[in-house]
Amino acid sequence: MKNLNSAQKEAVETTEGAVLVIAGAGSGKTKALTHRVAYLIREKGVAPRNILAVTFTNKAAQEMKERILGLLEGDKNRLPLIGTFHSICVRILRYEIEKVGYKKSFNIFDTQDQEVLMKKVMRELEINTDQFKPKAMLGAISKAKNELLGPDEFERQTGGYYEEIISKIYTRYQMRLKEQDALDFDDILMVLVKLFQKFPEVLEKYQNTFRYIMVDEYQDTNHAQYILVEMLAKKWKNICVVGDDWQGIYSWRGANIQNILDFEKDYPNAKVIKLEQNYRSTQNILDAAYGVISKNVNRKDKKIWTENKGGHLLTAYEAQNERDEAE
Repeated sequence: MKNLNSAQKEAVETTEGAVLVIAGAGSGKTKALTHRVAYLIREKGVAPRNILAVTFTNKAAQEMKERILGLLEGDKNRLPLIGTFHSICVRILRYEIEKVGYKKSFNIFDTQDQEVLMKKVMRELEINTDQFKPKAMLGAISKAKNELLGPDEFERQTGGYYEEIISKIYTRYQMRLKEQDALDFDDILMVLVKLFQKFPEVLEKYQNTFRYIMVDEYQDTNHAQYILVEMLAKKWKNICVVGDDWQGIYSWRGANIQNILDFEKDYPNAKVIKLEQNYRSTQNILDAAYGVISKNVNRKDKKIWTENKGGHLLTAYEAQNERDEAE
């Protein structure tokens, strides 16, 4: 713990109940998260199998694993389940998916598989692919799945010709996926949430397994991810989310910034810890960034600071075009 500042220490040692860690850019959030996992195992005696750590990329998950292994003196047997939302959901589905009519050996369609299938479906339905672009149709279906709307729910809320066409395509697309015993990327979350809703005893089994849940980059969660985390954390409420609403840049792929802004409404007894010391930038950069972000009305306030005083002043450069900008 000697390498942690006071806010990081607090984030590590607050292990029970709901915790929201607002971690500014460059504030050592990965350090706090990894130390927290090691602290639960080494100091609190929590079994590794009872800890779940979720992040957004395989690279981030791998980095967390390596750092935690270092803190656990390289003992791989004490490593908890750490992974992306999708990898963790696939892992659970390989055990449980037969309950909703798929084989345990179900296939996962990548982007290319999805596009091939979409074109086939549109040919079957005699829908013009020049007028309705297959990629746009897949985008609309992905958006619906991220909102946990299956084909039937989507059909019930259609309004207008364009959505009716998407609804027709969505229904046929899911039917063809099912025939091939396949899930696409967005199904992985939606199918697991629906499975948990339909079989509460299965949900309870995983609630009892994952008694301590940590979610990184919480500002990037979409509706399906938010519901999944809420369901898993409902019984024990030992949920620690780390994120920064100032870094919410993924609304275009379904991320909902309200998830982090409303955390204290969802968990009224939540403890809020702010990591405000920056280890990456100089004060001039931080002041300029604050000057920009302070214009946002809907945000949590924090004052990022650093011991790296001064630094280069910012210069504004207006590029003629993208080539000039890149050069």
